[in-house]
Amino acid sequence: MAAGPESARRGAYYAAPGNRFWRVLHQAGFTPRRLLPEDFPELPGLGIGLTDLAKTQSGVDRLVRVTQADRDRLLAAIRAARPQALAFTSGRTAALALGAKALPFGRLDDALRPPGFPPVFVLPSTSGSNNGNWDRNGYHLHWMHTAMALGFRKA
Repeated sequence: MAAGPESARRGAYYAAPGNRFWRVLHQAGFTPRRLLPEDFPELPGLGIGLTDLAKTQSGVDRLVRVTQADRDRLLAAIRAARPQALAFTSGRTAALALGAKALPFGRLDDALRPPGFPPVFVLPSTSGSNNGNWDRNGYHLHWMHTAMALGFRKA
């Protein structure tokens, strides 16, 4: 949604110590090795880009106030970049960005994505605040299936 406090301080995505993002990105098959938050500039070379929904704020996601300008900026950036696919790393962020009440994990039905958008995937959050749900709910499977669907991982 927005840079968390530690990510903002370090100038690197998913930098909080309890965040699983970099471990899960590698375990799911998106990267050939486990990267560190400061390695995020390597991602475009692997066919992966990162951005936030709210670029003018930082903080804990539940306290970030997303505006229509945030949504418009993100949608314009996606249309300009023309990625092969789009993955949200939070169901709440995906819903806010796409103007939905709630969205299921996995690949979204084409009717739920904005016109002209690539396939959209909604992934469980890797935030430390979600760690208690991660193993119990098999959240890693959503990440692995997305990596396979996009050709990063072989079955």
